[in-house]
Amino acid sequence: MSPRLSPRHTAATLTALAASLTLLALTPGAAAAHGAVFNPVSRIAACYAEGPEHPVSQVCKDLVADSGTQPLYDWNEVNIANANGQSRQLIPDGKLCSANRDKYRALDWARTDWPSTSVAAGAFDFKFRATAAHSGTMTVYITKAGFDPTKPLKWSDLDTTPVAVYQTPRTATDGYYTFTGTLPARTGRHIIYKVWQRNDSPEAFYSCSDVVYGGAAKAAAAPTEQKIAAGAGHSTVSHHGHGGDPATPAPATATPANSGSGDGHSSAPQAVAAASTAGVAAGGFLLLRRRRD
Repeated sequence: MSPRLSPRHTAATLTALAASLTLLALTPGAAAAHGAVFNPVSRIAACYAEGPEHPVSQVCKDLVADSGTQPLYDWNEVNIANANGQSRQLIPDGKLCSANRDKYRALDWARTDWPSTSVAAGAFDFKFRATAAHSGTMTVYITKAGFDPTKPLKWSDLDTTPVAVYQTPRTATDGYYTFTGTLPARTGRHIIYKVWQRNDSPEAFYSCSDVVYGGAAKAAAAPTEQKIAAGAGHSTVSHHGHGGDPATPAPATATPANSGSGDGHSSAPQAVAAASTAGVAAGGFLLLRRRRD
């Protein structure tokens, strides 16, 4: 018969068990994904819509050749976890579209063959596909008159007056944020740059959308809900919110196949963490029981 644990040994064992459970709870799983601009179509959304395995545009083909397909499957993840309102200090010139993340470096390419959206001066309806809604501020800028799209985008290239500022609520209707801004008079090709800073977390999100006043050399298309659902199984990010935010459901027309769970969220990381936690707990209780017998 094993010796009975002393109160001191019992306390030590329980402390070790609690520490193990805490470490499992704090171990990060996949990063959370939060969305992308669908109107005007962002660079990453346009290339994902073409298909990560068989892109059509040369620039999207080159992106896959350079960085692989994963950045496209993770189309809704371009972020900085600890931006805390310091985007201009954290992101150097030439790295705005990627948020200075090497994974998304191809998004910074200064090329004129990115799929683009045709626009005109005046009111414009912006559309953001949110896979997790967050309370915060979405600020949208456009490049200044005379911008040269063959040169890397710099902070000084952006007009100081935003074309739209939208306070994002903690829910997104049918999976989208929609709001109206005003585009100034321009000619030729420009970039619309979005910064979405959460107000309940230091996290922020970024995107670049190519627009052409009066026409589009290569019209961009946003991903369909069927395309989003079909690629969910290849994503390395979770669609769950942070900081208590509710998860954003897919529109009613979305195809649920391959979404990973009934609510359209990738549940594998959470399931693994739960199983691991349960395993540690079970092991701890068995250990205590065995020593008491």
